[in-house]
Amino acid sequence: MSKLFTYEHDEMRRNIRRFVQEDLDPHAEEWDAQGKAPLREIFRKAGELGLLGINKPAEYGGLDLDFSFVVVAAEELGRSHAGGIPFAIGAHLSAIPALAAHGSDELKQEFLAPAISGEAVACIGVSEPQAGSDVSAIKTAAQRQGGDWVINGSKMWITSSTQGNWISLLANTSTENGPYHNKSLIVVPLDAPGVSIGAPLHKLGMHCSDTAPVFFDNVRVPVRHMIGEEGAGFRYQMEQFQHERLWGCLRTLAGLDEVLRLTAEYTSERKTFGKAILDNQVVYHRLADFHAQVEALRALAYQTVEAMIADQDVTTLASMAKYLAGKLALELPSACAQYFGGQGYMWENRVTRLMRDLRIVAVGGGANEVMLEVIAKQKGLVKKRRSQN
Repeated sequence: MSKLFTYEHDEMRRNIRRFVQEDLDPHAEEWDAQGKAPLREIFRKAGELGLLGINKPAEYGGLDLDFSFVVVAAEELGRSHAGGIPFAIGAHLSAIPALAAHGSDELKQEFLAPAISGEAVACIGVSEPQAGSDVSAIKTAAQRQGGDWVINGSKMWITSSTQGNWISLLANTSTENGPYHNKSLIVVPLDAPGVSIGAPLHKLGMHCSDTAPVFFDNVRVPVRHMIGEEGAGFRYQMEQFQHERLWGCLRTLAGLDEVLRLTAEYTSERKTFGKAILDNQVVYHRLADFHAQVEALRALAYQTVEAMIADQDVTTLASMAKYLAGKLALELPSACAQYFGGQGYMWENRVTRLMRDLRIVAVGGGANEVMLEVIAKQKGLVKKRRSQN
């Protein structure tokens, strides 16, 4: 047991596990078939449990606990058969750190408090049709006209957008100062005039988490909806990414644990050529190797959380954890599905579902290749960075 956890963590773990078993798992197949879940109902229940404001100020309804309790939430929710729900909750939680840290009191009362209580579903608005990994290249613009921002553009891959209440939108608010200092984060209600939601996207996995593009046509919001300082949006969003990447890593670890458990169980019972599949050295060595990699990743994730709690810059560690989670998510479930033979090709197989669902961590919140780029820059391996040292 990690030194991160105490009796209080265990109590929270039990409560979340009960929530997963009673309120989520029984509906997993139904929600996946429908392509969405009743998010607002689920979020209200999650809000009652305190899951949407674990490390947020009590002043706005949060529990005011440290990030180690968020670890518990990610791990327990990550065990749910309804994989799209922890994914949607993770997106929601990743949309509010900048607001909590830099927003005005008025903005927090209006948007953060309902997000923490579960009365509002929050979305992240960063990726665009032509700007995903390269955040600096976004085109969505907000021009100031009197006391309003007038917003035009579009965002792609927006989790929960068909049911969302507001979006933390990254937009260009200036044509000067370069691509890293001309952006701001703005809270935009999704029912504002000029906002339209595109058709839901049919994804490989995470089916019960709805995803759709969002379009902005001369959308007006008050200037006070800007989070923090004008021009600081890129920096704020990079801070939010660390939360998203850690949540994704921890959620994925729970899924990888489940894949290994199910695979060991199946291969110990299934016999071919007179013996259990698991009794083949090539099989149990492969599973042993995966166990070693998963535990090493868990140790790195916990190290990153400890650094975050100590208020250290976790950009490098979080990127490493996110990269390794994405790498394992691509390799481990696919390898394990092979041991299921024909059953591993069946849509309803639990390991097959996890293979589809977990793959998103290799792309969402920063693709594996982007994580390697971040790590290389942080370690001074990129030519431009080397010349500055």
